Amino acid sequence: MGDSERWSGSHVLIFHSLREEPVTVMVKRPLVSVVDDDESVRESLPDLLRELGYSARAFSSAEEFLASDCVGETRCLILDIAMPGMTGPDLQQEMTVRGQEIPIIFITAQADEAVRQCALEQAAVECLFKPFSDTALIEALNAAFRVSSAI
Repeated sequence: MGDSERWSGSHVLIFHSLREEPVTVMVKRPLVSVVDDDESVRESLPDLLRELGYSARAFSSAEEFLASDCVGETRCLILDIAMPGMTGPDLQQEMTVRGQEIPIIFITAQADEAVRQCALEQAAVECLFKPFSDTALIEALNAAFRVSSAI
């Protein structure tokens, strides 16, 4: 079995066989986009996502995300609920209007069960209260990708 190279967003595996020429297989890592106005979240969360094997991009606002070339490639959206300008629920609604079904994990600093329940009723996969554990994030991502594979 061969070497592995790491590219942003992909893994390239090169397999060597005794009988054949080397075969190159590119494995694309799913893109998880993080939209949060909190700079510390935008800096730390993508690093954790990459450690977990995902490709990750961070955006400071819903408007920045919508203007990016990542909307169509995003397989899961980690989205802050309360942001200046377009809020997380506003972005969720805009994605629905556009017909783009991306599983959403909401995150919020408001530890209010009513806020969480409202997010879940609006078809979010999960709503995590900041700070959340790596385990809670992994469980939410697993749920999101189960939903994503069904879409």
